[in-house]
Amino acid sequence: MSDILTVRHLFGPGPTNPYPEATEALARPLLGHLDPQFLTVMDSACEGLRKVWGTENRRTLPLSATGSAGMEAAFVNFVNPGDPVVIAVNGLFGERMCDVAARCGAEVTRVDFPFGEPVDPEKVAAAHPSPKIIAAVHAETSTGVRSDIAALGALKGDALLLVDAVTSIGGIELKADEWGIDIGYAGTQKCLGVAPGLAPFTVSERAWERRVAKPRSWYLDLGMLGGYVGEASGATRTYHHTAPVAMVASLEAGLRRILAEGLDAVRERHEAAGRALQDGLQEMGLELFAREGFRLPELTTVKVPEGVDSAAVRKELLETYDIEIGPGVKEYASTVWRIGLMGPNACPESVTLVLGALRNVLGR
Repeated sequence: MSDILTVRHLFGPGPTNPYPEATEALARPLLGHLDPQFLTVMDSACEGLRKVWGTENRRTLPLSATGSAGMEAAFVNFVNPGDPVVIAVNGLFGERMCDVAARCGAEVTRVDFPFGEPVDPEKVAAAHPSPKIIAAVHAETSTGVRSDIAALGALKGDALLLVDAVTSIGGIELKADEWGIDIGYAGTQKCLGVAPGLAPFTVSERAWERRVAKPRSWYLDLGMLGGYVGEASGATRTYHHTAPVAMVASLEAGLRRILAEGLDAVRERHEAAGRALQDGLQEMGLELFAREGFRLPELTTVKVPEGVDSAAVRKELLETYDIEIGPGVKEYASTVWRIGLMGPNACPESVTLVLGALRNVLGR
C-alpha cells in the first residue's frame, strides 16, 4: 500500500472535507489536557459552540466522542426508568433515538412519519398527555429532510425538548434558546467542517434541574463533565478524563473560521450550493427524494434512476473521480443516493464537480 493516500472529495452524508484551519490545528504541538493554554482553547471552543447553537447555556461543551455518544448522553442523563418519552421518527436517527431511550428504561411513545417527510409537530405534541421528554431530529441525515423544531418547541408544554442537530449545526438556522431546545447534541464532521470525534452538546438550566442524579454511564455523566470544562467563569476544574486535545483545538479553529465568515454568510453559502445541486440534478432528469419545501440544502437525497446499479455508480465515482457519495438507508439503500455539500464543500466548485461526474457516469 502506498504511503500517500488519495485525496477524496467527501460528498456523502459525512464526514466532509474539513476546513483548512481545522486541519492545521491538528498538527500543532500537543498540550496537556489540564494545561492552562489548552483550557483557554477549550473555553474558546465552548463559547464558539454557544454561538452556533444559538444559546446562552453555560453547559455547552464538546463531548469527547462522536454524535452517537451525544445521543446517548442526552438520554442517559435525563431519563429515569419509567419516564414517558415521545419520539418523532421520520428516518434512521429517530429510530435510533427510540432504541437508546428504551435502553435507559423509558416508556417510549413512537410517532412515525414516512421517510422523506418532515415530522408533524401537532401530532407529536398530542401523542402523550404529559411526557417528560419530546425528542426529534432537526435535519434527518438518512432522508435529507428538515423538520420544524421551532413549532415543536412552541407545543412542548412542560416537557423537555431534546433535539438531534448533527447535520444542521453550522449549516442551517439553529436557535436553541429561541426555539425552546432544552437538550441538544450534534457532531463535528458535517457542516462544522471538522474531523469526526467530538459531540457538541448543550443543556438548558430547565433541563439541568431535572437530570438523573447518578446516570448509568460514568463516562457520559454530564455532572462530572461539566466540572471538567468549567461550568462557569472561574470554576475550579476537576479531572474527569484525558480529553482529545488535538480535536478540541481543531474544533476551536474551525469555529473561529466559521464565525469569521459570519453565521449568516455560512448558511447562505450552504443554501446556494444545495439549491444549485438540486436544480442541476433535476435538469439531468433525476427525481429528488425529500418533500419539496423541507429539503436540506446541505444534504440532498436523490432517487436512483430505474435500471441503474446504485453501488456501481458510487464505485465509479470513487475510483475514477475520487468522489464519495452515500447510499440510502434501510429499504432505500439501493434506490437513493445521499449527496452532501457541507462545510468547505458548500461551494460552486463542488456543485460543478459532482454534477459533471454524475453526467459522465450516467451518460446524461
